[in-house]
Amino acid sequence: MPAVSKGDGMRGLAVFISDIRNCKSKEAEIKRINKELANIRSKFKGDKALDGYSKKKYVCKLLFIFLLGHDIDFGHMEAVNLLSSNKYTEKQIGYLFISVLVNSNSELIRLINNAIKNDLSSRNPTFMCLALHCIANVGSREMAEAFASEIPRILVAGDTMDSVKQSAALCLLRLYKTSPDLVLMGEWTSRVVHLLNDQHMGVVTAAISLITCLSQKNPDEFKTCVSLAVSRLSRIVSSASTDLQDYTYYFVPAPWLSCKLLRLLQCYPPPEDGAVKGRLVECLETILNKAQEPPKSKKVQHSNAKNAILFEAISLIIHYDSEPNLLVRACNQLGQFLQHRETNLRYLALESMCTLASSEFSHEAVKTHIETVINALKTERDVSVRQRAADLLYAMCDRSNAKQIVAEMLSYLETADYSIREEMVLKVAILAEKYAVDYSWYVDTILNLIRIAGDYVSEEVWYRVIQIVINRDDVQGYAAKTVFEALQAPACHENMVKVGGYILGEFGNLIAGDPRSSPLVQFNLLHSKFHLCSVPTRALLLSAYIKFINLFPETKATIQEVLRCDSQIRNSDVELQQRAVEYLKLSSIASTDVLATVLEEMPPFPERESSILAKLKKKKGPGAVSVAELEDSKREGGELNGGSDRGPDTAAMAASNASTPSPSADLLGIRSTAPVGAAPTSAGSLLVDVFSETGPAAPTAAVNDDGFLRFVCKNNGVLFENQLLQIGIKSEYRQNLGRMYLFYGNKTSVQFACFTTTVSSPGELQSHILPVFQLQLNVQTKPVEPLVEGGAQIQQVLNIECLTDFSDAPLLNIKFRYGGALQNLTLKLPVTINKFFQPTEMASHDFFQRWKQLSQPQQEAQKIFKANHSMDTEVLKAKLLGLGMALLDNVDPNPENYVCAGVIQTKSQQVGCLLRLEPNAQAQMYRLTLRCSKDSVSRRLCELLAQQF
Repeated sequence: MPAVSKGDGMRGLAVFISDIRNCKSKEAEIKRINKELANIRSKFKGDKALDGYSKKKYVCKLLFIFLLGHDIDFGHMEAVNLLSSNKYTEKQIGYLFISVLVNSNSELIRLINNAIKNDLSSRNPTFMCLALHCIANVGSREMAEAFASEIPRILVAGDTMDSVKQSAALCLLRLYKTSPDLVLMGEWTSRVVHLLNDQHMGVVTAAISLITCLSQKNPDEFKTCVSLAVSRLSRIVSSASTDLQDYTYYFVPAPWLSCKLLRLLQCYPPPEDGAVKGRLVECLETILNKAQEPPKSKKVQHSNAKNAILFEAISLIIHYDSEPNLLVRACNQLGQFLQHRETNLRYLALESMCTLASSEFSHEAVKTHIETVINALKTERDVSVRQRAADLLYAMCDRSNAKQIVAEMLSYLETADYSIREEMVLKVAILAEKYAVDYSWYVDTILNLIRIAGDYVSEEVWYRVIQIVINRDDVQGYAAKTVFEALQAPACHENMVKVGGYILGEFGNLIAGDPRSSPLVQFNLLHSKFHLCSVPTRALLLSAYIKFINLFPETKATIQEVLRCDSQIRNSDVELQQRAVEYLKLSSIASTDVLATVLEEMPPFPERESSILAKLKKKKGPGAVSVAELEDSKREGGELNGGSDRGPDTAAMAASNASTPSPSADLLGIRSTAPVGAAPTSAGSLLVDVFSETGPAAPTAAVNDDGFLRFVCKNNGVLFENQLLQIGIKSEYRQNLGRMYLFYGNKTSVQFACFTTTVSSPGELQSHILPVFQLQLNVQTKPVEPLVEGGAQIQQVLNIECLTDFSDAPLLNIKFRYGGALQNLTLKLPVTINKFFQPTEMASHDFFQRWKQLSQPQQEAQKIFKANHSMDTEVLKAKLLGLGMALLDNVDPNPENYVCAGVIQTKSQQVGCLLRLEPNAQAQMYRLTLRCSKDSVSRRLCELLAQQF
C-alpha cells in the first residue's frame, strides 16, 4: 500500500471534525453541518477547476456528514471523477464514497463500472485491489452481471500478484453468495481448485473460503479438492511453528487455514483412495495428540487457536463416522473438557458429544461420562450449558440407563429454568415411552411429570399416556388406582384432572371393589375439581360422568342431579350446555343395552407415530429428533403402542366419541390435535383448509416419478431420496376422502432456507383456463416451516377429496435454498384412483351376474403381459389387497385365478369394478381383465396394475 504523503493530511477535514466535536448542542451541530454543506455545494458548482486534493477533501467531508446520520444528495459525480485519478489516496476516497453512498440503481452505475473495468485492466495491483474491494462491498446483481466473468480470469492468471488473487477470491465469494446463478466457474473449476497448492498462504486461505462455498452447491465438480486439501492440511499439521512464521499465531501454525481445510473436508464423504484416507487419518491423530501436549503459552489466544482446530477435527471425525478408534479418542478428549474451567469449552464439549452419542462406535464411550453430565445438569450456572447437558443425557439414553436418566431429569425439572422446561418435559415423556419395559413405571413417570411441571405438559403428552393405557390391558387397573390417588392431593394440576377424568371414566370399574375408591367416592373426587377447571376440562368431566352412569348404575341419580342443575343446562358456554342437556336426556330415555352400546369402552388405538416425537422434532439443535431416530422409535414403540394392526371401527368410535372424547378423534384415525372434548370429526369437516387464493405455479423442474409406481399397492414408505433430501409418506383413505402426511428430512448439516411446497391437482390448470374442464381432485395443504435445519425433519399434511375419477396424479413442487443456490424438485404424488376403493364382498353367483352386466366393449380393459416379478401366491394376494378391493375366495372355477370386487367412491358418483387376474406360471405370463361401470376407470386401472405384477 503506498505511503500517505504529508500533504494528504487534509487539514480542512481535521478542522471540520474538531468543530463538530466542540458543538455544545444538537442544534449547533446541525448549524455547522448546514454551513459546511452550503460551502461544499458552492465549491462544486462554482469552481469548475477544482484540483484532485480539494475534491478528495470535500468528498471526505460529505462522507463524514453521512456517517453522522445526515442525508447527502449531491457530490456523487465528484466521487466518480476521483476514480479516474492516478493518485492512490484520491482513488481510495472515491471508491469509499461509492461503496457507502451509491445505490445499485443509480444512474451513475455505468460510469462506475467503466472506471472499475479500467482499473482491473490496468495491471496496477493497488488499483486492482481497490476495484475488487468496491465490487465486493457493493455486491449488487448489476456488479455481478458486469464482472462475474472477468474476476475468475484474474484469479487464476499466472501473472496476477498474490495480494490481487486474495482480493479476487473473496470478491468472487461475495458475488456468488448474492447472485449464484451469475457466477459460473465452468472452465475455471480445476484451476481454482489448484489454488490450494499455491505457495502463498494468504492466497490459499482466501481461495479455500470460495472453494468451500462452491463445493456445498456443486460437490461433484469440486471433488478433486479433497486430495489437495488433505495434502495441504498434512503439511500444516506436521510443520513446526517456525516453518510458517508469517502465519503462526501464538505457536499454532496457520490455525484459520487449518479450520477452513477441515470444514471443507466435511462437505464430502471419506476419501475412497486408501493413501489419501490414510494420510487424513494420520493428520487427525496428530491433531488429537497435539491437544494432549502441554501448552506452549499461557496466553488465552494460544489455547483458543489450538482448541478451534481440535473441535473442527472432531466435527470431521463425527461427520465420517467410520473410524472407531478416532471416535473413541474424540469422545475421551471431549470428556476432559466437560470439567474445564472455561464455560465455552464445556458447552462445545457437550454439544459435540450429543452428536457422538448417535454413533454406534462411540455411544458406549459417551455413556461413561454420565455422572459428569448429570453433575453439569445440576450445578452449571449458565442455562445454555445446562440445556446442552439435558440434550446429551437424552442422546445417551438407552434401555440400560433409562430409569436413572429419567429420574435425574425429573429431579432437575423442579428447579429447571423456565425457558427449557417445555423441551425437558417432551424429552422425559419420549424416553419414558421409548424405553418402558414396566408399564407401571411409565404411568408413574408421566403422572409425576404432570405433578412437577403441569403447566409445561402439552396436550400431546397426556393424549399419549391415555392411548397407551387404553392399548395395554395389564396396566389399566394400575393406572386407574394411581390417578385416583393423585387426584386426592389438595391441589393438583388441571392436566392431572384431564387424565384422571378420562381414565376413571373408562376403567374406574377396575378399582370400584375397594370401599376407599367406590363409584360414589370416585365421582365426588372428580366433581370436587369441576369448578376449578377450564371449559374444555369441564366438558371432558361431563363425558366421564355419563360413562359413570354406564359403569355404575347406582350413581345415576346423583349424576343426573348434577346434570340437571342450572349451572349446567343453562350454562353460558354452548358446549357445556349442549353436553349437559344431551347426556341428561340420554341417561333418562335410553335402555341399559342402548346405553352400554353408545358408551362402550374405547377400542385400542392403531399403531402410529408418537405425537410427542412429532412435536419435539420441530425443536432445532443437537437435541432434535433425527429422521433415523424417529424410524427407530417407531419400531421399538410398536409393543408399547399396542401393536394392533386393526384400526377402531369408525361407527363405534363416533358413538363412543359422543360420550368420551378421544385424544385422536378424527375420521381416519390419524393423529389430531383437536382439544379433547370436541365433537367427533365429520366427513364433511375433514377438508378444513380454505381454498388457496392463487393457483399453484406450474412446476419448472422435470417431474420425478421414480417412486410413484411403488405406492400403487401400499400407502407408507420413502417416496424420494437424494444426497440432500429424504421425503417419506404416510397416507390413509376412507371413502372419497384421504389424508397424507409428508415428512421432509434434511440429510445434510446445512440449513434449507425458503423451503416451500405447492401441490397442483389434476384438472386444476385446465379448469382455470377453460370452464368446461372439471376439477378432479381437491387437494388442500397445510403450510410448512420455511427453515429446515441440518439433520431435522418437518411434516406437512395434505387433505384430499376425490371429486370425480381421474388419471393424472397431483404434482408436488418443492423449492428451497441450499448453500445459497435454489433447488427445484417436482414429484408425482402417489394418489391413484384405486386409493378410493371400498372393498365389496360377493358370492360366486353375484360376481358372475355382475360380470355379465358389465359386458359392453368399452367397459372392459384387458392386458396380457409378461411377469415383472416373482409369481409368489402370497405376494400376489398382498398386492391385490393393497389395491383396495376385496379379494374373493372360491369364486372363480379355476382356483389358480384371482378375482376382486370393489366400488370407487367419488363425490360425484360411485364406480363399480370387477377384476380377474389369470396367472400362467409355466409361461410366466398374466392376463388381467377389468370391468368397470365407467370405461376410463377400466383403462386407467389396467395400466396401473399391469406394472405391479
